Amino acid sequence: MLLLLVTMTGVAPISLYMLVPALPELARVFERDISIAQMTVSLYMVGLAFSQLIMGPLSDRFGRRPVLLAGLGLMVMAGVGSVFAETLPQLIAARFFQALGGATGMVMSRAIIRDLYPRDRVGAMISLVIAVMMIAQMLSPLAGGLLETGFGWRSIFYAVTAASLVVTLAIAFLLPETRRFSERVAGSGFASDISVLRKSRTFIGYLLCYVIASWIIFTFAGGAPYVVVTQMGRSSAEYGAWFATSGLAYLVGNLCCVRFAPRRSIEQLIWFGLALQFGGALLNVIWGLSGLNQQPAWLFLTHMLVMFGNAFVMSNGAAGALSIRPQSAGSASGMMGFMQMGLGALCSQFGAYLGGHFATPVPLNIALVVLSLGCAAAMIFLVPRGGAVVTEELIEQVEEEDKGLL
Repeated sequence: MLLLLVTMTGVAPISLYMLVPALPELARVFERDISIAQMTVSLYMVGLAFSQLIMGPLSDRFGRRPVLLAGLGLMVMAGVGSVFAETLPQLIAARFFQALGGATGMVMSRAIIRDLYPRDRVGAMISLVIAVMMIAQMLSPLAGGLLETGFGWRSIFYAVTAASLVVTLAIAFLLPETRRFSERVAGSGFASDISVLRKSRTFIGYLLCYVIASWIIFTFAGGAPYVVVTQMGRSSAEYGAWFATSGLAYLVGNLCCVRFAPRRSIEQLIWFGLALQFGGALLNVIWGLSGLNQQPAWLFLTHMLVMFGNAFVMSNGAAGALSIRPQSAGSASGMMGFMQMGLGALCSQFGAYLGGHFATPVPLNIALVVLSLGCAAAMIFLVPRGGAVVTEELIEQVEEEDKGLL
């Protein structure tokens, strides 16, 4: 089950990262500007965002397994289309539909984990899946570059299509339906699920905590290349080596979260991560004001502390949001993925502006401090303290009391 969850989660993002090294070659082959070739990545991210918003509620209505098979089947067909694309617009369109189908695995893995495990184990299982998947994601750009160099850019799409086909067949033969339809309550459905989730302050609190924490990653990833290459005068290869330390810290953070989760509550793990996240971001501001982090080591070694804490915040924030209304885990997961990917692209652009229009990394670091404070504010003002969590049973009880009073 762990292997299936990892593969269904990773097939879409790995497909994204594998193509990045081949973008200059695509621009050369199709004789287009690099910005047009970049649309094979940017529209792919748009497809990932909107697909999660659609596929999550569909899985609550029809079950995880049929929606997952349909989505990955679409990814396979779009992969075949990308292999035989003759123009860049055809390739961009195929990549968009590839993302629509592949994102199903991302949103479904979180919902399946909530189907199978109790609330106090969801965060640990999400961390375990992310930790294993991170290793594959860190290696996927290297794999894409080797394929493009050795066999041409189309070999990347052959590999992605073959991998998505294998994942689809594995799910068809090995994955049972995890959605327990007997849990559905009267009057539940897409509209009522979204309405209840939207009215739950606790869900909104966990959702914002998770999403804002992910924006920290997008913002730093958008601005860090300009800081290192333009402001510090280092090579892009050196930037890539330093940026890998962020992924390593995030990986270690998820592994530690798996270790500590059985002995601590979701809220305790989130606050531990928030403290590290805010402390690391504030230290980088101090280094910037003192002029120390004009060296990459000061910037990235401190940012590793941010990413280590970020792993705790994101995995347990997701666990809290998915546990508010378990029978609507697909809808909740879809909302989380949509806000993460959709607005994350804007954060990446904002980070690029901060890194490219200033002579110091301080503005970028201040933005990370503000985002860290946003995560903490969501927990302070929206999530009840003292262990009180708004569950579906409590919501139904309040609704019954309101009817009695009327």
